[in-house]
Amino acid sequence: MKIIAINGSPRKGGNTEIALNTMAEELKKRGIETEFVNVGGQAVRGCVACNYCWEHGKCVFGKDPVNETAEKIAQADGFIIASPTYYAGISGTMKCFLDRLFYSASGKFRHKAACALAVVRRSGGVDVFHQLNSYLHLAEVITPPTQYWVVAHGCEKGELNGDAEGLQTIRRAARGLAWVLELLENGKGKVDAPEGEGRIFMNFIR
Repeated sequence: MKIIAINGSPRKGGNTEIALNTMAEELKKRGIETEFVNVGGQAVRGCVACNYCWEHGKCVFGKDPVNETAEKIAQADGFIIASPTYYAGISGTMKCFLDRLFYSASGKFRHKAACALAVVRRSGGVDVFHQLNSYLHLAEVITPPTQYWVVAHGCEKGELNGDAEGLQTIRRAARGLAWVLELLENGKGKVDAPEGEGRIFMNFIR
């Protein structure tokens, strides 16, 4: 089995990368391969609400990693989305990336296993974790159990290694993700996925 790990930090070798590597090490113990996609250092523009993707199944902007990553996730068994904390929010490049990725391709992610991970210096990490999970919930993915919010602390490169509880939470999230992946694999052909319905769109302006 294989998962895609998306890193929203521009810092090579930074704490977000360390956190994702920690998850990958746990997944490897269960025979699960991890492919990394580093988004944070790339030039990614935001969604322009053109709805090209609704007709063509991919984003109109094809020169950044959005469409390529969407296909990688579609072919994988699951994925991880991770971001550092910028002003109590997702890093800017990662936000642009996720908006376009999920708006254009979330139908390809339905019922895959996925989890979110936030890294923070001091405060605001829970906000980032909840923001990341909003993408997952709206895409109807299956999120794994863990002991706490998956938020780890560190500012300078490597400081995250001193957050023993954060690292434990990350490891447990990785083991939970592996468990869900195995359940999904073993349930194929035995347990039917929930039946979908045509989406009803409403607003409340009269």
